[in-house]
Amino acid sequence: MKAEEKRIAVIGIGGVGGYVAGMLAKAYPHVTMVARGARAESIRENGLVLHSDYKGEIIARPERVVTVRDMGQQDYIFICVKNYSLAEVCESIRDMVTDDTVIIPVMNGVDPGENIRALIGKGTVVDSLIYTVAFANEDFSISQQDTFTWLCIGIKNADEKQREKVAEVAKILKGADIDYKDEGDIEVEIWRKYILNCAFYDNTIGELRSDQVKAQQYESLVWEAASVGRAKGVALTDEHINEVIHKFRYVHADNATSSLQRDFRIRRKQTELETFSGYIVKEAKRLGVSIPLSEKIYQGLMEIAEKF
Repeated sequence: MKAEEKRIAVIGIGGVGGYVAGMLAKAYPHVTMVARGARAESIRENGLVLHSDYKGEIIARPERVVTVRDMGQQDYIFICVKNYSLAEVCESIRDMVTDDTVIIPVMNGVDPGENIRALIGKGTVVDSLIYTVAFANEDFSISQQDTFTWLCIGIKNADEKQREKVAEVAKILKGADIDYKDEGDIEVEIWRKYILNCAFYDNTIGELRSDQVKAQQYESLVWEAASVGRAKGVALTDEHINEVIHKFRYVHADNATSSLQRDFRIRRKQTELETFSGYIVKEAKRLGVSIPLSEKIYQGLMEIAEKF
């Protein structure tokens, strides 16, 4: 079957999901966007509006806009939701997934792929991560900032069938003009991004860089998170970790923020705090790894979150 004939769904039309869905719907005729409420109505009436510094102004009109329970069987399913919604999504789509279905979680954290495999138990999960600055606006349009957005895709220790599925996803992304890299050790790539986001403060990158104390603490948080990954057997090298710190110091835009920071700034009742600080602290305790600064930051963030 040609790529143009494949059925593709995107679940979660926020910043990341909106960018992915917009690029896919621009390129392919059989794209389903899973959304609800006013967002769904806006997409049905106006299309998905993407303001991209990288790809320009795009209005994409999907074939269907439905709730997750009405999605039906798909060839490829991109899951772009917050981690706290993943179990509910998997429960909703389990009966729609066949052995041939390919699921691509484009999410935060290090274990969404592992969780999907356990919760659904069918199909092929192609692990991924995305580097982008993207967010949803009040009018349900999507803004993507800066001159890059790209995905890493792969399956650790993939067999022949799994490698074929990764190649299929690569073909879909290429056809949609979505930049990607097919990585052999996707686990390392996921952790390289993850340790960057675990070093969380309610500041922009520029604000952190300009504060000598916070900048040093940020680096300490990165090293602590990496120590947990190493204890889990992830092949993180000093070079990987120093590259993360170099990008923090010299590459990332001054106004760059994380999705967790944006959740805290708007006082969102549900956040991905457990995906980042919580997971690292709990795994460190389980593995006997000392991460005192991460524990201190996590405790402080929990106290703030409880007031939302």
